[in-house]
Amino acid sequence: MRRHVFSFAALSFAISTLLLTTAQAQTQTPDAAIDHFQKALKLTDRGDIDRAIEEYSKAIAISSRLDTRKKLAPPAAINSFAGPNDPVDLSLENIRVIDPFTAHAYNNRGLLRYQQSDHLGAIEDFNAALRIRPALAAAYLNRSAAFRANGDVQSALQDLDRAIALKKDFFQAYNNRGSLHHDLGHDKEALSDLNRAIELKDDVADTYYLRGYAYMAVNNLDASLKDFNRAIELAPGMAWAYQGRGTVLMKKGRMQDAINDFNRALEINPDIVWAYLNRGLARVYLGNEAEAQIDFDKCLKLKPELKDQIAERIELGRHLRRVGKQ
Repeated sequence: MRRHVFSFAALSFAISTLLLTTAQAQTQTPDAAIDHFQKALKLTDRGDIDRAIEEYSKAIAISSRLDTRKKLAPPAAINSFAGPNDPVDLSLENIRVIDPFTAHAYNNRGLLRYQQSDHLGAIEDFNAALRIRPALAAAYLNRSAAFRANGDVQSALQDLDRAIALKKDFFQAYNNRGSLHHDLGHDKEALSDLNRAIELKDDVADTYYLRGYAYMAVNNLDASLKDFNRAIELAPGMAWAYQGRGTVLMKKGRMQDAINDFNRALEINPDIVWAYLNRGLARVYLGNEAEAQIDFDKCLKLKPELKDQIAERIELGRHLRRVGKQ
């Protein structure tokens, strides 16, 4: 039942935006590779993911063929990437010298592939980044998200452990590991990681949102309510934070306040199935079963597999109403 009233989509990622000048000096990264990298960053900012991936691919193709013994790779090798649709061997075999810069391009391209739900392609890119730079903490962070999305939870957790071992103040890694621990039912570990994340960075709404659910899991409703209030203060348009706070208020018996929060959540995002489900339960408790049925109907339209759970919720709401009147 742990995930029946909320969503843990609030993950953090790390994208490389700056080049290491020392690595560039050592390997003499071609200007063309850097240009493609920077174009990819700008395209990403504009939301043009497909073209950004093409630019990272060009940066990878050029910098992977760098031969420091000859200062730059031969022109034919540099120009071997003729266009986005031409086949190019981007494997790590048969490459003379790999520029450490290339790891950042692989990391960023992997993150964009993750955003396109190409989780296996993303893992391949993060693997390549880590073969080039085994201490690149950002690649472990990002690969953990891809493993998690692909159902490999243990590998995801191991990667977050590695990221934190490499970078003790890695806010994003603590944030994500706390979320993952909560999903696994490791409430003590989840709270420890999320506490540490907030120590490192205390103005991120997502982390308070995550910790609010972790506190709810151990039935610390006052702490949970405080965290959801803080999340909403930082991000007033965060629909899932209203859903979370409404759930806490419902558990505290404040049904009308809970309904007000579910109303706000659904104003922002009308597809939050759990807000319909919980608002329906609160309305049953208050005796408004006709309005509750409207909510349950909307819930079923979004998620038909909840039919049995809705029936259970209706009976629970009726039971709580009877108990409350005694």
